[in-house]
Amino acid sequence: MTFQEFIMEARSLGASDIHLTVGAPTVVRINGELRKFGELSDTVVNRTILSILSADQEKLLTEGHDIDFSFEIANGARQRVNVFRQSGRLAASIRLLNDTIPTLDDLKMPAVLTELAQKKRGLILVTGPTGSGKSTTLAAIIDNINKNRACHIITIEDPIEYRYIQEKATIHQREIGRDVDTFSNALRSALREDPDVILVGEMRDYETIALAMTAAETGHLVFATLHTSSAAQTIDRIIDACPPESQNQIRAQLSNMIQGVIAQTLVPTSDGRNRIAALEIMVGTDAIRNLIRTNKIAQMESTIQSSAKQGMCTLNDTLSKLYKKELISYETALEFSTDRTELEKILRSMAGF
Repeated sequence: MTFQEFIMEARSLGASDIHLTVGAPTVVRINGELRKFGELSDTVVNRTILSILSADQEKLLTEGHDIDFSFEIANGARQRVNVFRQSGRLAASIRLLNDTIPTLDDLKMPAVLTELAQKKRGLILVTGPTGSGKSTTLAAIIDNINKNRACHIITIEDPIEYRYIQEKATIHQREIGRDVDTFSNALRSALREDPDVILVGEMRDYETIALAMTAAETGHLVFATLHTSSAAQTIDRIIDACPPESQNQIRAQLSNMIQGVIAQTLVPTSDGRNRIAALEIMVGTDAIRNLIRTNKIAQMESTIQSSAKQGMCTLNDTLSKLYKKELISYETALEFSTDRTELEKILRSMAGF
């Protein structure tokens, strides 16, 4: 079996990830669970991993670096790869990306995400744990803008995951390590490249956060990701990443420019065949901006809870609706809730208890 055939077989099974490890079974992740995937000899695994590296990447690997990159197979399907060593042996984690960019409707996203995509300036954050679909949601939002607005979009990614076909927008995609060395340098350059929309793959440090906020403040629409599980945690993480003497200023800036936070996680459906996005959505209303400005983040969830008319929802709101529609089980709803006690109350009241 060739490496391309290997990838295609994993895709045919509905896998999202492949884990290749010299000295261990090859496994794939399907609907969030790891399963064994055939028996490959150590020699084949070692050769397969090395076959997808360039000479420069192989040199970096031998020098002790981990390698992040994406690659495309003959049919256009893209993969995101991390190659590393463990116990002195080679290993690779391969994320199988969607062949095409889904629309927000395909993803069954609420209308408020389309409204956020129509904003002309400010900061929109898509957050969640690794493997929660952040990149796919962001790609759907960016492609929505691409189809509906004549503007200049710059994406800064590590690595590039989805390739956009230019429609109304002009799009430049920059890859860390290939086109530019760091997110902060790419952002600094982007401000001189006449963008309307900037996508920052990840806000990893204070410098990147400060530059992203400057871009949002100076009239650009900025999208970024963080590994946080709620809107309140996202705001706290941004502020905590800044030096103590800058936190009041950052809080004031953030309150002025935040347009929305979409925190998502993927939960298994009740039939066990798929996963569905469970969302918490915060929109930058006057009430939310005031909470950020006055450092009352603890009150954010109750404000989100009472702002359904503005398109907001808590994770528990979404989980209870998915359970009511019988899309997820009672146990799954509780497992993925960040406040199980509150969700149990909601579910009991829905059942009439």
